[in-house]
Amino acid sequence: MLGLIGRKIGMTQVFNEQGHQVPCTVVEAKPNPVVKVIAGEHTKPGYRAIELGYGSQVTRRANKKGEGNPKGRRANRAEVQHAAKAGVAVVPRALRAFRLDDMPADVELPEYKAGDAIDVSIFAPGDFVKVTGTSKGRGFQGVVKRYGIGGGPNTHGNTKHRKPGSVGAGTDPSRVIKGKKMPGQYGNKRHTQVNLRVEKIDTQRHLLYIRGAVAGPTNGIVLVRKQQG
Repeated sequence: MLGLIGRKIGMTQVFNEQGHQVPCTVVEAKPNPVVKVIAGEHTKPGYRAIELGYGSQVTRRANKKGEGNPKGRRANRAEVQHAAKAGVAVVPRALRAFRLDDMPADVELPEYKAGDAIDVSIFAPGDFVKVTGTSKGRGFQGVVKRYGIGGGPNTHGNTKHRKPGSVGAGTDPSRVIKGKKMPGQYGNKRHTQVNLRVEKIDTQRHLLYIRGAVAGPTNGIVLVRKQQG
């Protein structure tokens, strides 16, 4: 579905026409340049889509005037040439593809070409969207924090307060069942929240006010896509 790449700013509240207080996530979605157009079923990867860019990257080392980035990540040659081929002035920080062949048949899309820009005007208050982000990474965690397991008793000589307890069966099947909830990496997963309503749009500041919470930390990259009714 058609959408935008944005940056999660944080959460706030707005009041709708009925006077209800609505918690909203604020997403800054500045105009995304079209970096590449994927034609359709006769070309790889076999579907119609557009590749959008977001943000900018430093492309060269610092000079005597202090311009550029003395150290740290800079755009590589492939990224620079990919942006130059599309006629984009800056090298995007993030690239994401949005499929167009799954849009409703009654929606007529303009013919996009490399170098065009898409902004928040493609949305309207009342639209339903799905937002994809990467959840906060919390590192290696135990079962109490990772899954909310209650743990063992805190008194009467118990020493297994936050341990998982028994994890496997006895004689049959004599192994730990696949998928057992165990300690491990918690967070840092791609997550999509669906059926979120656009409550307000600020076209001057390129802001989307989306009802509810979305995955990711402040300043995290999110994808906001239209959702079929």
